[in-house]
Amino acid sequence: MTDRQSKIAVVTGAGSGIGRAVAVELLRAGWSVALAGRRPETLEETAALAPEAASLAVRTDVARPDDVAALFAATVERFGRVDLLFNNAGTFGPGGVPVEDLSYEAWRHVVDTNLNGAFLCAQAAYRQMKGQDPQGGRIINNGSISAHTPRPHSAPYTATKHALTGLTKALSLDGRPYRIAVGQIDIGNAATDMTARMESGALQANGEVAPEPVMDVADVARTVRHMAELPLEANVQFATVLATTMPYVGRG
Repeated sequence: MTDRQSKIAVVTGAGSGIGRAVAVELLRAGWSVALAGRRPETLEETAALAPEAASLAVRTDVARPDDVAALFAATVERFGRVDLLFNNAGTFGPGGVPVEDLSYEAWRHVVDTNLNGAFLCAQAAYRQMKGQDPQGGRIINNGSISAHTPRPHSAPYTATKHALTGLTKALSLDGRPYRIAVGQIDIGNAATDMTARMESGALQANGEVAPEPVMDVADVARTVRHMAELPLEANVQFATVLATTMPYVGRG
């Protein structure tokens, strides 16, 4: 990328975890970044990690269409265009709840955030990228290892991450005529607050509880940046980045 200052990103779930790490990686690399999340104070904390960079904090609940529309309107008003959406906001939902005990409200919350929110943000980005000059941009969806293989008691999370893979493929196809590249990164055991329990013990498919290795979230951020900085003529359709020895490949 020859002129990083001209590149504008929207990062959802930017107040913590993977979203924060990716936002800071992009900001330090010269991108201008709209930071979206439900808690303004954590967005400001993210911005403070790259104080010399151009950032914009926008309180956003991605499950609310009006919030998403306001996010993209604010981004375009401030920066003029959108070159990248990192569709990252998500929730695991209530952990350890058997499917027969899962409330509809809990199911709906995960679907609204992980799937409906991802769709709303992708739709808004798509409209902006299609209409701007020069045309085009990139969308990177945050999938999960659960987009391939579930954990016990993870029906809502796993279902939405499988659905996100279908959304990625459909958007990738539909974006071709407009120079909109769409890919997905599936992440396993990045060290964040969401995965803190992994190191102390996580329920395995055989019913045992065992600690799992984690990786530095900065390694995820660098991978997203690599995907983001490819020319639009090239696309990483799917990438899987995981702690090398986590129990994913193989049985047990």
